[in-house]
Amino acid sequence: MAARGCGGVWRRARQCGAGRPGPGLGPFPRGQRAVACNAKGGAVPAGKSGLAPWIPVVGLEIHAQISSNSKLFSGSQVQFAAPPNSLVSFFDASLPGTLPVLNRRCVEAAVMTGLALNCSINKKSLFDRKHYFYADLPAGYQITQQRVPIAVNGSLSYSLCIDNKMSQMVTKTVRIKQIQLEQDSGKSLHDDTRCQTLVDLNRAGVGLMEVVMEPDMCCGEEAAAAVRELQLILQTLGSSQAVMAEGQLRVDANVSVHHPGEPYGVRTEVKNINSIRFLAKAVDYEIQRQIEELENGGTILNETRAFDFKLGCTVPMRDKEGKQDYRFMPEPNLPPLILYDAKSLPANMNHQQVINIDWIQERLPDLPSVKREKLVEQYGILPEHSFTLLNEDGLAEFFESVVKQTQMKPKKVIGWILNDLLSYLKQHSLTVKESPVTSFLLADLLNLLEEKKISSTAAKQVLAELWKGEGKTPLEIVKEQKLELLQDQKELEQICQAVIDGQENE
Repeated sequence: MAARGCGGVWRRARQCGAGRPGPGLGPFPRGQRAVACNAKGGAVPAGKSGLAPWIPVVGLEIHAQISSNSKLFSGSQVQFAAPPNSLVSFFDASLPGTLPVLNRRCVEAAVMTGLALNCSINKKSLFDRKHYFYADLPAGYQITQQRVPIAVNGSLSYSLCIDNKMSQMVTKTVRIKQIQLEQDSGKSLHDDTRCQTLVDLNRAGVGLMEVVMEPDMCCGEEAAAAVRELQLILQTLGSSQAVMAEGQLRVDANVSVHHPGEPYGVRTEVKNINSIRFLAKAVDYEIQRQIEELENGGTILNETRAFDFKLGCTVPMRDKEGKQDYRFMPEPNLPPLILYDAKSLPANMNHQQVINIDWIQERLPDLPSVKREKLVEQYGILPEHSFTLLNEDGLAEFFESVVKQTQMKPKKVIGWILNDLLSYLKQHSLTVKESPVTSFLLADLLNLLEEKKISSTAAKQVLAELWKGEGKTPLEIVKEQKLELLQDQKELEQICQAVIDGQENE
């Protein structure tokens, strides 16, 4: 189901005080969270008595907007922040007689993503109608893939720190149940002052990939690490820009707790989390809330909740006890989606006429895990440094560019980039692409340091001047501020002698 805003239900819950932290509840200091996520074998927090441990279980459903110029089943343009209802075709508005036409680019993006996540690609997948009523879903149903999705049975490996130490990292794997193509819904804007709901259909029909992760995670830190790795993969492939601030990557977290040896507990779903940091907080809060509720003799409702980042807690949206009948049925206006591989490709066809899975597989770029390995092997940097380089957009390319232009060893270059340059970038909320200190300028500065023309202290002063973006070179700054180290032995002897002579009268 396409993610949407929680609207009036959430607001009413907040006005009534529902979902606010109770005694002993959040927002939790990090050390008091139920899920310290030891990373070695999963978090098993103890109850109040210390005798009844709890096992948290976390699964994720992630909606990634496909990078495409047009929507999934219509030719309407896709553009963020366009004027309301300016990108709506007759099909998007569900006018009678309009028919869907499948966007090839969206299919290719889903195949790429499935292959990158080690999925089996179904050569024959089917489209279905999922019926539900909402104002921003004009057709009264969503076209999705319920019965036979495009990709199934994959896996995603991700890494996280042990006890928040970058030098101690562990790799875990989460199973991917399926990836399915589906339409996004429109956007509802609730105006409480005028008691109105405004509908913008620009987003209606935009292509989504829903990535369903099995409940293999145990805390917010693991969930956040898995989503961050998925985000990097999508961006590397180009199948999605995955910018969470623009709603291109939205996460629903399914959370439950149970005692060892018992069946899974009743789960709650925390919807529409649009930040990796908030995902970690929402999952950890919800785990702690459920444990507190059960230990106080309460029960967990099978409900949908939302994360209120201002309060630092989850709040109820709607309950799911009365299971909704979505009345799934085959989409009558779309034939089965047929894909080919090298063996099944007809002799008279090529990849331009049909979608060839093997052709796409051969052209996949290096994934983040491979890039990290290459950085470590080629430059001798620490594994944790490779993670930082890839986590910051464009930083790995910046590092490699500096290394190529300087005589300094990569192990020393990485320190200047991660400790000094990255500190400036974060202070000013800039990306490396926006940095006034280019790779050329930094390499020039490091060459001066490597040639022992300046000291490390002077180099830091020069970097601070370069950050001002006044167009000066490192050498010009060094000469202006007289930061050169003395190279002439005779001159150095004269200075030392002058100092000694000045002390003779004392």
